[in-house]
Amino acid sequence: MSGVVKKIADVSFKASNKIDWEGMAKLLVSDEARREFFNLRRAFDDVNHQLQTKFSQEPEPIDWEYYRKGLGPKLVDMYKEAFDSIEIPKYVDKVTPEYKPKFEALLVELKEAEQKSLKESERLEKEIADVQELKKKLTTMTADEYFEKHPELRKKFDDEIRNDYWGY
Repeated sequence: MSGVVKKIADVSFKASNKIDWEGMAKLLVSDEARREFFNLRRAFDDVNHQLQTKFSQEPEPIDWEYYRKGLGPKLVDMYKEAFDSIEIPKYVDKVTPEYKPKFEALLVELKEAEQKSLKESERLEKEIADVQELKKKLTTMTADEYFEKHPELRKKFDDEIRNDYWGY
């Protein structure tokens, strides 16, 4: 087996062990999402199985003597010589070094966006809790209690009253 295919097979096997399929399945809400997720998992397992079996096997050596008996030594020797002269060029990866810094930069950007998202999520959760609390107290709350929590509105209303602006 070529070195590249073996590396791919090894990486895919290691990756499949690290995927938390059950954890991801618990996050799915709709039946359609569960169906699609099941199809994805089945496809992933099929590809992984093929990489582990089909591509991990070494090809059987050619029995040249068997063919010499049936076809004749001249023809088989010509094919053997042609077969032996085949050189498969070694793959030189020129793409990974070019895109690895870009990928690393995107990972850093992703982490920053994740942190921003978490902070915004925290802020929104707090705001939701405040609104729910306000909703509960709204029917019994006085203006002074409301203005304690929102001093900027008190200032705005006081300015409007002081300037004799009554909204019309």
